[in-house]
Amino acid sequence: MFQKTSLALGAALSFGIALSASAGTVIKVGHGANEQYHMHRALLRFEELVEAGSNGEIDVQIFPSSQMGPDREMIEGVQTGVLEMAVPPSSFFAGWDPAFAVIELPYMYASKDIALDVFHSDTGSDMLSRLENQGLVGLGWLENGLRHVTNNVRPIESPADLDGVKLRTMKVPAHVATFQALGANPTPMNFGEVYSALQQGVIDGQENPIALIDSQRFYEVQEHVSLTGHVFTVYIPVISQAFMNSLSDDHQALIKTAMAESEIYQQELVNGEEAGQLQKIRDAGVNVLELSAEQRQVFSDATMDVRAEYRDTVGAEAFDAWVAAVKAASAE
Repeated sequence: MFQKTSLALGAALSFGIALSASAGTVIKVGHGANEQYHMHRALLRFEELVEAGSNGEIDVQIFPSSQMGPDREMIEGVQTGVLEMAVPPSSFFAGWDPAFAVIELPYMYASKDIALDVFHSDTGSDMLSRLENQGLVGLGWLENGLRHVTNNVRPIESPADLDGVKLRTMKVPAHVATFQALGANPTPMNFGEVYSALQQGVIDGQENPIALIDSQRFYEVQEHVSLTGHVFTVYIPVISQAFMNSLSDDHQALIKTAMAESEIYQQELVNGEEAGQLQKIRDAGVNVLELSAEQRQVFSDATMDVRAEYRDTVGAEAFDAWVAAVKAASAE
């Protein structure tokens, strides 16, 4: 009820603001992370750049922590014009276009740098252009990060160590299939429920990037962090296509440029903070296990069938183009 009320209130406010000549243009941006997370801080930079670049003609308002509803509801809000912008994980767009499922397949990228190169390649741009079929404009890519396993059972050095571990995953079929292949007991769960579920022993563990393990304080209720790096996840900031087309060419260009600069700023935050976040987790008494390249390869081999099976789901053309882009980025 609160989520629907928030969206309805947002629509009413947007309508009221549109009637006020003195208020200018308002861009409401919804996302699910908290205010400490690097993605939110990158959006604050976006807000600063857009408002300064438009000489105050555009007012950017950011709503973190799912204030505008869960990710799918926010996407639908942008599609219907209730919300101007949302920043959901890329996996949610696979509900409308299966091609987006290829982005978060297990062990698709040997490193974060390779993933980023793919996102910023022509193939990445082609993927964003598919959002136009959903009434959206993709503005770029904001990092969520390499996901790692935390749990209270044992260190995860090989797939065998996941046997029987009840592990929270996102509600993403490819993620569930990945951990089924690795022998775990994947348990999809809303993000906001994870901390209490860990605390109460409802689940043994979860998997997320280091920055989220830190900002959500999962280390307080977990004994082991294993740097499995099994999936690289990314947010796609999207804006309503109809709303974007209603803006002047200068304001459209400003929004795109501001998001590109915000991506760069986010990378500076991530690269400057992750080592300290890991040390903070260690200082809390958590066992942090760093896997070797050989150990990670064992995990990758165990999920090979998951990647292969998704070629039909994604579509051969989109799947093969993405894999080719990964190979090209890996060879650079």
